[in-house]
Amino acid sequence: MKPYSCPGHERSLTQIKFNPEGDLLFSCSKDHVINVWFTHNGERLGTYDGHNGTVWTLDVDSQSRFLVSGSADNTMRLWSVQTGKCLYRWEFPTAVKRVAFSDEDDQIVCITEQRMGHQGAVRIFSVNREDDGTNQPKEPTSMFHPVGSKATLCAFAHTPNLILMGHESGKVALFDAKTGEEVLSNERAHMDLVTDLQLSPDRSYFITSSKDKTARLHETRTLTVLKTYSTETPLNSAAIARGKPYVLLGGGQDAMSVTTTSLRQGKFETRFWHKVFEEEVGRVKGHFGPINTIAVSPKGDCFASGGEDGFVRVHHFDESYFRVKPYGDLEIED
Repeated sequence: MKPYSCPGHERSLTQIKFNPEGDLLFSCSKDHVINVWFTHNGERLGTYDGHNGTVWTLDVDSQSRFLVSGSADNTMRLWSVQTGKCLYRWEFPTAVKRVAFSDEDDQIVCITEQRMGHQGAVRIFSVNREDDGTNQPKEPTSMFHPVGSKATLCAFAHTPNLILMGHESGKVALFDAKTGEEVLSNERAHMDLVTDLQLSPDRSYFITSSKDKTARLHETRTLTVLKTYSTETPLNSAAIARGKPYVLLGGGQDAMSVTTTSLRQGKFETRFWHKVFEEEVGRVKGHFGPINTIAVSPKGDCFASGGEDGFVRVHHFDESYFRVKPYGDLEIED
């Protein structure tokens, strides 16, 4: 599995995301730049320039038409994927930590940080998909402040009226998108900060990673923990493989202690775990520092990781990956 190493960022990666067709990979970083890459050869297709601070988060809609990004410059921006042009910008009092499109692409949810006397806020915006995309509603359709532990991650849940959120305390919760009321919560989903949250294609279950050195699979409707994957290192990201019963976990010791640890000790590998049997089945090396973000192609033919070292690595799976029988002789039908 020879990876394509994509050296297009000068600082550590914060999030990477495939488009729904799996032919493009978007990456954002602390160097203020968003890049887009061809996944088949790792070549850079272009950049989205305009942010004046760390770009913490991005998401792309199901038609690969719009890209949304959130940054430490206190703005959320809507971009044309094709032209790289910034179509609209929303301004907030604090940094935007997470953004996500709804299933129908008609809404965006974003979380802004709790800082300098401002409460952490969740805002939901309608997206005007008519015309060229430059005419967007300035005000959110709804906005609320989650009480208690700080919210760090958000996504639309299995139904459009619910927002799924991960918190600093390790809590995972469902909120009503209109009223901001907490509908359901699992206070003990993790014992420490939830660092990533990725949903399955049908949004019926999701995976979270945490600084408590575990990743967990949860049912979206009930927030029940279905599976736990325990490692010996803090985790920054977790993704669900397509078409195979695996989950991919990435992390490593924090950047401060990297200089004093060897690569092997630092645990800077992407780990493959069997989704059902909760057993580690393999590791992929490559990064020279902690892995900050992992994404799996919707086609299931490759995965990508972004590290503290500023590199994006795209790994296309070998033929043996598709031939292996993860359940032994048992044939599982999709």
